[in-house]
Formats: sequence, structure tokens, C-alpha cells
Amino acid sequence: MDIREHMVDMGKRAKQAARGLAKASGKAKQDALLILADLLQSEAEAIAIANKKDLDEAARRGLDKARVQRLTISEKVLNSMIQGCREVAAMADPVGEIESMTKRPNGMLVGRMRVPLGVVAMIYESRPNATVDAGILCLKAGNAVILRGGSEAFHSNKFLADLMHTALEKAGLPRDAVQVPPTTDREAVAEMLKLDEYIDVVIPRGGEGLIRAVTSQATMPVLKHYKGVCHLFADASCDISKAVPIIENAKMQYPSGCNALECLLVHKDVADVLLPKVAQTIGPKGVKFKACERALPLLGTFAEPATDTDWGFEFLDLILAVKVVEDMDEAMDYIAQYGSNHTESILSENYEQCLRFIREVDASLVVANASTRFNDGGQLGLGAEIGISTSKLHAYGPMGIKELTSAKFILMGEGQIRE
Repeated sequence: MDIREHMVDMGKRAKQAARGLAKASGKAKQDALLILADLLQSEAEAIAIANKKDLDEAARRGLDKARVQRLTISEKVLNSMIQGCREVAAMADPVGEIESMTKRPNGMLVGRMRVPLGVVAMIYESRPNATVDAGILCLKAGNAVILRGGSEAFHSNKFLADLMHTALEKAGLPRDAVQVPPTTDREAVAEMLKLDEYIDVVIPRGGEGLIRAVTSQATMPVLKHYKGVCHLFADASCDISKAVPIIENAKMQYPSGCNALECLLVHKDVADVLLPKVAQTIGPKGVKFKACERALPLLGTFAEPATDTDWGFEFLDLILAVKVVEDMDEAMDYIAQYGSNHTESILSENYEQCLRFIREVDASLVVANASTRFNDGGQLGLGAEIGISTSKLHAYGPMGIKELTSAKFILMGEGQIRE
């Protein structure tokens, strides 16, 4: 069977599995998720062995630090996957939920019911934990899913998919509800993107180049997750004692994350006090600053002059662009020009300023007085996420269970006819 035939066959099997999953009981789906959690725990050593194969190959290929960090299934990452399974299992099943029901003048009842999207395809780089996150969310939402991870995570993804197959079968659910193409050939992606007859939506998750390539080739709707150029604006009234730890966390806790801080905007009235403290705190820990002319002398030896290409750039590393601004209007204008609609944060003790920033700044998550790192499905109470949509159709922000469903109209009558 050639690649084209194989991908068509996968699409057909996914479509069939989606029908079975859509009518599956909430109990069966919950059982599958809890079985998977136990399997992830009991097979930790085998998962590590599969992941090491990918890490060894990554070292041989000279993959950059950010991609290697995303590729690694650490104990913390594995525990997060296990916890995600259990949290999603405990959540209410959205499928079949009736959100509203109103009576029309002729006595008909009209409502909306939550339904699965159908077959979801996900294309992503590194991040083998995304294999589990996507699989469990699609399962809970009643969707079949085809998971095409990057070649660098092939062994990890295959092993995790095998565990999901075991969990599905033990719970009496169709094995084909989760599929991973058995090849790293890029032709498989190109062929999959032609399968709009079988695949209802594709979700690319990775670098900007990947998203643009998928968007240009896909024959089905695309839920886009573009780059995460995240800003934090320190207003004149910010509390310095709170601001420094928040900035450190946003930049350093996971620098290669899409919700990591990439640019710090500082009000001119607080720059002389805040910036030296920021430099003294995170400069010795490895952060390098790309600074505007006004910020440069305040950051000491850890800084160098910023170039035009540093503004709006996703570093995914211990590099932070820093710019001093006149006021919040300039900060918001800057974000409008260079932001990527991902995550934006304000540090301010002025409640009205916080509300204005939240109202006017366009991003999938706008934060007041907290780290940008909170733009995450688990942190926002979704259990896990399949990605963070930076477009507004059909979801905006982290996509959890509900975002993987749609709502159809339902009508209940008693013999009415249209006049």
C-alpha cells in the first residue's frame, strides 16, 4: 500500500471510529482515560526507553536546545500527563449536553446540543506529551484523532499511541479512535491534508513555518496556533516586589514554551528602579537582554542594543527584549504591532488601568498581575489542551474538551407545520 492509499485508509477508519465514539457512554470514555493513566504510570520505564531513542537521535542531528527540551519526557512531564488523564476523566462529558431550550410562539422547543467535531487531525513538532493531551481530549469530546507528530519524536509517539490503543480496547471503544501514521515521510502529511472527505478539522501545533505550510495546503478547516510573542507591560504603579518574581517566572520557568515572556515593556516612571532589579535578579541566571536605547544603561553588562528584528521575535530562549515606553497607550500600540494574539500581561496596582488593558488588548489570554505562563489548559482549569488557538474561529485560547465540540440546533415539536 502506498502512502496515499494508507492515509485514505486511515481516514476511512477514523471516520468509522468517530461514529462509534460519538455514541459511546461517558462511563466508557472515563474508563479508557483512567486505564491510560494507570498504563502511563506502570510503563514509565518503557516510555523513558522509547524517549531516549528520540533524544539520542536528536543529539546526533544537532537539534536546538528548545526542541530538545520539548522532546524530553521528564518525570515531571510524565506525571503531568498522568494527572491530565485523571482530571479529564473526572470532568463532565460535554457530548449531548443541551445548552439552551426556548419555546417559540407556536409551542416548538428550540435548543442547542453539544456534538463532537468528528475526526480531528493534529500535526505537531517535538512535544510527545501533546500526543497524550490531544488523544485524551479528543476521546472525552467524542472525536477520533489522527496524530502526526514530528519525526524527532517518532519512537515516543508510537509507544504512547500503543498505550492509548490498549486503553481504548480495554474500555470497549474503537481502537481506530486514535491513530498515528507509521511513517516519518512528509508525503504522509501532504496526503492527509487532502482528506477533507474524512477529516473535519486539522490543528497544527509548532513553529510558524509549520502552521503556514499546513494552512496553505489543507482542504479542511484549520485551527491555527501561530507563534507566541508574549509581552508584559510594567505600568507606573506596579509593585516592584511583585513584578520582579513575575517577570522571572514568565521568562525563565520554561523559556521554550509558547507562553514564555519575549518582550518586557516598562513605563518610563518606573524603569530606573525596576530594570536594574530585573537585571540583578535574572541576568546572573543566564538571561541576556536586547534593550532599547533608554533601557540599555539600566541593565548593565547583561544587555546589548536591540535591533529592529528583535521586536516581535519569538526567541524561545533565555533572551528578553526590553523597551521603555512613555505610557500604556504606547505599550498597547506596540503590542498591537508586534504581538501574536497569544498572551499579554500588565503589572499595575491601578484597577482601572488593568481593566482597560484587559478590555483593549487583543490576545487569547490577557492577564493582570500574573505570569504569562498561565496560558495553559491545565492552569486555566481545562484539564489539558490540544493547543492554543490564536485565531478566533472556532476557538480563541487554550482548546479543551468543550472547544473540541460544536453545537447543533435541535427542535422538538408536537405536529407543527410552517404556514
